[in-house]
Amino acid sequence: MSQNFKEKIAWPFWLWLFLLFLAASLALAFWAALGNLWAALSMIVQLLGLLLLSRKSLLEVSVEGDWLHVGRAKIDRKFIVQTTELDSVAMRALRGPRADPASYVQIRFWIPAGIKIEISDPEDSTPYWLVSSKKAQLLAAALS
Repeated sequence: MSQNFKEKIAWPFWLWLFLLFLAASLALAFWAALGNLWAALSMIVQLLGLLLLSRKSLLEVSVEGDWLHVGRAKIDRKFIVQTTELDSVAMRALRGPRADPASYVQIRFWIPAGIKIEISDPEDSTPYWLVSSKKAQLLAAALS
C-alpha cells in the first residue's frame, strides 16, 4: 500500500525579516531623497514583489498514489530506483562539485538537507532528482 506525503517549503521567518529590512532601507532612501509619497510607493511595490517572489519560490513536494510531485514536475514511482537521505555535507556536494548537469534539481538554500531520488526511465535521461526537504526521512519512507 502506498503512503501519501505532503510538504510545503516556504520562506523562513528570518528570511522575511531580512528582506523586509532591505525593503525598509530602500524606502528610507526614497524618503530622504524624494519624500513621503515616493517612500510609501516604493514600500508598497517592494512588498508586492516580495509576496509574489515568496509565492513563486514555494516548493511543494507530495507523494500521491503512484506519483511523486516536486514543484511542477511529476514522475511515476515505478521509475524510482533508490532514495537517499542527504545531510548538509552530502547535499552541498551534490549541489556543487559532484552535481550532474542532467539531474532535476529543486533546492532551497535555507534548507540544508534533502533527498536524492535516483531515476531509471528509458525515455528520460535524468539520472536523479535532488530535492530539498525538512522531512527527508518521511519522504524516503513514502517512496519506498
